[in-house]
Amino acid sequence: MKKFLILFLVFILLTGCGAEAVQPSPEPVEPPAVEPVSPPEPEEPTEPEKTPAEALLETMTLEEKVGQLFFVHCPATNAAEDVTTYHLGGYILFGRDTKNKTANELIQTIASYQSAAKIPLLIGADEEGGTVARISSNPHLRASRFPNPRKLWQAGTVTADAHEKDLLLKAMGVNVNLAPVADVSTNPKDFIYDRTTGEGVETAQQYVTQVVEVMCADGMGSVLKHFPGYGSNADTHTGVALDERPLEQFQQVDFLPFQAGFAAAEAAGGPTPAVLMNHNIVTAMDPDLPASLSPAVHAVLRDELHFGGVIMTDDLAMEAVQSYAEGGSAAVLAIQAGNDLVLTTDYRTQIPKVLEAVADGTLDEALINAACLRVLTWKMELGLI
Repeated sequence: MKKFLILFLVFILLTGCGAEAVQPSPEPVEPPAVEPVSPPEPEEPTEPEKTPAEALLETMTLEEKVGQLFFVHCPATNAAEDVTTYHLGGYILFGRDTKNKTANELIQTIASYQSAAKIPLLIGADEEGGTVARISSNPHLRASRFPNPRKLWQAGTVTADAHEKDLLLKAMGVNVNLAPVADVSTNPKDFIYDRTTGEGVETAQQYVTQVVEVMCADGMGSVLKHFPGYGSNADTHTGVALDERPLEQFQQVDFLPFQAGFAAAEAAGGPTPAVLMNHNIVTAMDPDLPASLSPAVHAVLRDELHFGGVIMTDDLAMEAVQSYAEGGSAAVLAIQAGNDLVLTTDYRTQIPKVLEAVADGTLDEALINAACLRVLTWKMELGLI
């Protein structure tokens, strides 16, 4: 009996400790339904935000855009009316326009032009000093002419002179001085000599740098001239000048003062100088056309010197360009070449010819738009718009 009990207890222990209770398997759970996810719609490419100048351009008619490309000699009659009629970009004042006027008379005259303009005008004057002084040649406006660049450089008064010019011009209502002269000339017999420092390229670079720095600080529009460099060529007011210097001469000398002016304006934060083209035929760049009418010379300025600002012609009334426009329009040729501003006297004839050229497909409207955009941008940099 005792033996039986012992065996029974052993059996109980074995069955209780060695076997675990079997749990029933859980019911299978259905996974939640998942809604199919559509791929995201591709985003529409966003256009870059328009600049103020681009926005203004879009509101303008073709006639208004073409008019903005004309920076013209102020006419003797109907000047205020023509601003409205032709939507002009600006007026350039010559000695005739300032002669014998008092300061108040000139201020009121210029103000009447601006009042007639839908888009504020560029009001320009050649105030280089010396032989070219459209404002200071009038004793009512300044007791004596501003000195020429050579005298200023020798006296060490370049910056003071530039600032005084800016103050006088701005007080009259002039916002663009067609200066400084960036040409290099060391020969007193050269036509351009008296309008330069009369020294080498390093002096020309320093002179241009100092003048542009002051003009930028004063908010005065500057114009570097006469690209690609006048050299020892004859006066293009009276006929064609043939410049046969090698390209290396321009790259190593004549271009450098222009580049110094670009760099000075960039360092100062603008306004960007404009560049005025000469009428010389520069055989190393284009043996057939004056620089002012040559796409090849403009390409050098844009592509090699990386200039993005306003390019303007010298006066298209000069004899050196008249023969190239026979039977056509000098202004159309100038815009086709890459100019943004046309300097001329006969705008009443030239503007309709430009409009006709656009209408018949001779002139691409895209060129008009690009040129007008640069003009509007410059006006904004100058604080006119």
